Amino acid sequence: MSFKTPKKIENFSGSEEIMAASISEPEDKILDIALRPKNWQEYIGQERIKNGLKILLEAAKLRQEPVDHLLFYGPAGLGKTTLAYIIAKEMSASLKITSGPAIEKIGDLASILTNLSPGDVLFIDEVHRLNKTIGEVLYPAMENRTLDIIIGKGPSARTIQLELPPFSLIAATTRIGLLSGPLRSRFGATFRLDFYENQDIEKIIARSAELLNVPIEKEAVKIIALSSRATPRTANRLLKRCRDYAQVKAGGILNKDVAEEALKMMEIDEKGLETTDRRLLEILIDKFEGGPVGLQTLAAAASEENDTIEDIYEPYLMQLGLINRTPKGRVATKRAYEHLGRPYPHEQTIKLL
Repeated sequence: MSFKTPKKIENFSGSEEIMAASISEPEDKILDIALRPKNWQEYIGQERIKNGLKILLEAAKLRQEPVDHLLFYGPAGLGKTTLAYIIAKEMSASLKITSGPAIEKIGDLASILTNLSPGDVLFIDEVHRLNKTIGEVLYPAMENRTLDIIIGKGPSARTIQLELPPFSLIAATTRIGLLSGPLRSRFGATFRLDFYENQDIEKIIARSAELLNVPIEKEAVKIIALSSRATPRTANRLLKRCRDYAQVKAGGILNKDVAEEALKMMEIDEKGLETTDRRLLEILIDKFEGGPVGLQTLAAAASEENDTIEDIYEPYLMQLGLINRTPKGRVATKRAYEHLGRPYPHEQTIKLL
């Protein structure tokens, strides 16, 4: 039995050519590919994870077998996909990329798995959005390299078992708590990616500026880093937008003043908070008296999706200590009041007493 190669998967060779981009692709995507680290030397930060992965990869190469299945989790933009690229390259393997939402039915997953070649690395992003029934098909595939296919319906239905080639599954998620226990337990190693240290973000910006041929001063690097939400993806995005501003307004030279002007134009403050971040804090404080307020209520008041708040905005706001999650809901902290220039109500109560 054979399955057609699905359209919902991207293929990349483990060689240097994986970084090449088509001339017809949008400029930002081409630049993102160009800025992506190609090896461990270029991958800045996450030293604990890098050291652990190096040992796993070296051991797998010594045994001449694919590396164990790996699970990466943590906030968006911290380099989970980049790690998959580097791992595939280190193993001289082809990388197949898909995502949980793209795998809509069991046949999609069966097509992907049966089209793998020996040694391939399969990367599934947003694996928490994989349908539970579809996810269960992964259990035997990960554990025994077999795929159980049901032929027919009703009493006449029968199951055939297909052998799969040796492969490595790398999955990434921002919501590890949504993964089932049986799925999590089948990964040979699990790594949490944390927000980056500011000094590492500065190194990433300096490296990207060099690759983009952007003349940038050290003070500008520091200003952009402080507004980058401790996230490489955001750092590179802000660098490109500040570069654009410098080219139009300052003859291409990106210094401290130009960086500050560009960030002000983008309505990004010194902590990296954007308009939506501040609006969430304002709603929490002004409309709900600082909370606690449930996620659904907060999302409705802000006209945002629950997942958007949980995955995009909340992790960084919590990292800064601007909000807390409690059993009763979200609560604005004293720091949130101070950041918005509002009087903290608890201190007012104490003064009245």
